[in-house]
Amino acid sequence: MRSWPGFLHVPEIVYLGDYRLRVRFSDGRLKDVDLSGELHGTVFAPLRDLDLVPQASVNEETGTVEWPTGADLAPEFLYDTGCESAQVA
Repeated sequence: MRSWPGFLHVPEIVYLGDYRLRVRFSDGRLKDVDLSGELHGTVFAPLRDLDLVPQASVNEETGTVEWPTGADLAPEFLYDTGCESAQVA
């Protein structure tokens, strides 16, 4: 059973290279997400092109991560997939 801390939003992301994003969540947690094994199906297939991955942005209205291709990822998925990150100042 998943236990998300309330309704999650993503206020900030940072591209880390390859298929990795650092994601800050509305609960203050910071997680590193490796999408290399998560890009399945026709919507996510274009993101296997590493030139597209850094084009990720936060949709400020929905609090999700999205790409110009139309692909988007829910905060709950990113939260479950990510590993806790120690932010470097």
